[in-house]
Amino acid sequence: MKKLIVLLFLGSLCIRAVHSQHNRVEIDDKKMEWFHEAKLGIFIHWGIYAVHGVSESWSFFNNYMSHEDYMKQLDGFTAKNYNPAYWADLIAQSGAKYVVLTSRHHDGVALWDSKMGGCNVVQNTPAKKDLIAPLADAVRKKGIKFGLYYSLPDWSYNDYNVYTRDIRRYDIQKDTVRWNKFLKYMKGQLHELSVNYNPDLFWFDGDWEHNAKEWTSADIRKQLLAYNPATIINSRLNEYGDYATPEQGVPIARPASKYWELCMTINDSWGYQPHDNQYKSANQILRIFVDCITAGGNLLLDIGPKEDGTIDSRQVEVLTVLGQWIKTHQEAVYGIQAGLPDGYFYGKTALSMDKKTLYLYLDNIPAGEVSVKGLESNIKNVRLLRNNKTLAYKTKGNNTYIHVDKNDYDPNVSVIAIDFEQALQLY
Repeated sequence: MKKLIVLLFLGSLCIRAVHSQHNRVEIDDKKMEWFHEAKLGIFIHWGIYAVHGVSESWSFFNNYMSHEDYMKQLDGFTAKNYNPAYWADLIAQSGAKYVVLTSRHHDGVALWDSKMGGCNVVQNTPAKKDLIAPLADAVRKKGIKFGLYYSLPDWSYNDYNVYTRDIRRYDIQKDTVRWNKFLKYMKGQLHELSVNYNPDLFWFDGDWEHNAKEWTSADIRKQLLAYNPATIINSRLNEYGDYATPEQGVPIARPASKYWELCMTINDSWGYQPHDNQYKSANQILRIFVDCITAGGNLLLDIGPKEDGTIDSRQVEVLTVLGQWIKTHQEAVYGIQAGLPDGYFYGKTALSMDKKTLYLYLDNIPAGEVSVKGLESNIKNVRLLRNNKTLAYKTKGNNTYIHVDKNDYDPNVSVIAIDFEQALQLY
């Protein structure tokens, strides 16, 4: 039974991974260049749910608490220690090239002063200020791309038809006037986000509650691109996006979409939950990161700030270690392409764009020498990226054996670079 559950779970991840493989739009490869090369992004779930450390929006949707009690958190959201310059420094030190901030989650609480109605932190919380603009400015000064998460549903908005898991306010097919009121509100907010912040990326969520026709997904895409043709859109706009977004688990097989990104939490929660101590170690995060980049994808790693704007030290530690590893191994992070076919090396691999360097990623310390098969091209040099140390190697038949001193291995993931005299050819 346990095996069946695991297989079903992995299968669901695969389904999520190929969510956008049948895109209804033509993808602009030119605008996707920075995204493809970014490799790491930081997801930020910040909202009133951090006040009591409850699940963002889902806690009332699933009836774990009343909507009234959930919204009482508005009174405790202060953002008094919010330091966007520090956030930008931390994100830059992590090695991330883009950031995605939750502008409005399913609970309907916007982080900017929306003029479209609804609820926002400027008008309805002690924070009393726009929380998006300062971060957008701070990260862009660091050369980091800025993205905004936006929930298509608003479970608090009176003209949206869904309220909780058990309650639907009305049938949109029968009350088109009311549904169109909601669409006007939603598209008005998207217009505000485009005009006020001109995000490099829109990260949609919640599309499962309606189909593309009901959401008018094609019109939303047209609206966003009319303002900025370079805007990138994720797949959760009912297949009107530019890239796939698997969630919480590395896909078993590489997604069919040319561009993709795994979004994942550091612990088990998206927003700040003080009682969630199920933190992944920096080692686990790094191994997942390598899984993503060697399969042609990005990792969008989530952090959840506290209501006052401070960030849990355990999250800071993971980002710090990740950044240190990327800085040391950036040659094997950026400007890489798919590596060896299956059967040549027991582990993850990648090639430089000119195919003159092969990278071997080792997430443990082998019992003996490192072995790779079928390298026909002449080897010029073998290096350990951690310390740029030249490594001894020998070739026997179809196998190449590389010696690494045990003291030289990286405590997380080691990378061996094999330089060739010409582009790699395999037996």
